[in-house]
Amino acid sequence: MTPARGLAIGLALATAAAIATPVDAGGWTKKRGKGQLILKYEAMRATNGFDPDGNRVPLMVARRDRSLGLFAEYGLTDRLTLVLKTDWQSGSDAFVDYEGRGPLEVGLAWQLYRDDAHAVALQVSYADGGEGRNAGYALPGEGTADWEVRLSGGRSVTPDQPVFGVTTVFLDVQGARRFRNGLEDETRVDLTLGGRIGRDWLVLGQLYGGQVDEGGPRWLSSETSVVRDFGDWSVQVGWRSAVTGRETPQSEGWVFGLWRRF
Repeated sequence: MTPARGLAIGLALATAAAIATPVDAGGWTKKRGKGQLILKYEAMRATNGFDPDGNRVPLMVARRDRSLGLFAEYGLTDRLTLVLKTDWQSGSDAFVDYEGRGPLEVGLAWQLYRDDAHAVALQVSYADGGEGRNAGYALPGEGTADWEVRLSGGRSVTPDQPVFGVTTVFLDVQGARRFRNGLEDETRVDLTLGGRIGRDWLVLGQLYGGQVDEGGPRWLSSETSVVRDFGDWSVQVGWRSAVTGRETPQSEGWVFGLWRRF
């Protein structure tokens, strides 16, 4: 399967499942005074990579990447949300051992449209590069200041009766254009499909895809996770794996998250 075909299949599958309910997804901004913090630990490892033709090839030395990240969002008004993302990284590959801060990103998300079933938001962000990997395909420290414009759209449906125990589901589709300094610009597509089981369980399926300009690296990763609510707190456990790509590692590993709503 080629990278382009893999990304197209992922888009088709997610779009076909367009029944959803907003559960902390990009299309739905926060109400005024409401917010959320997500602390996430990721441990990725790759023994293979994708060459310039998209073929899987063994790496000379296993690549390891670990990060402890913080994602925060806060409703400044009912239609404007402040977004913050950063992480601390460490890792190694055949050429480098590294440790340091990843990109520090600050943005504003504007609720363009919202009704009982749909939501559309536009986000503009600025990212300051750190000593870690500012792009997954680049060496640590490469890339400086970036701007990103991201459009998110969601659709929601709440069935009158639970379907196989699922009370609500949601689909969130995000497309972004990232303008980089020190690296080539990128186009990204992210998809999240989730379903709530009962009051306390949430199952998430996600796709992360992207393409660097000028025939550069390309990637498509999938992530499946389960979230358990404990009041205003939630615990997330998931697994992420690279599906296809070009000039990128075939990384996979565990993802652990701690959520706090306020």
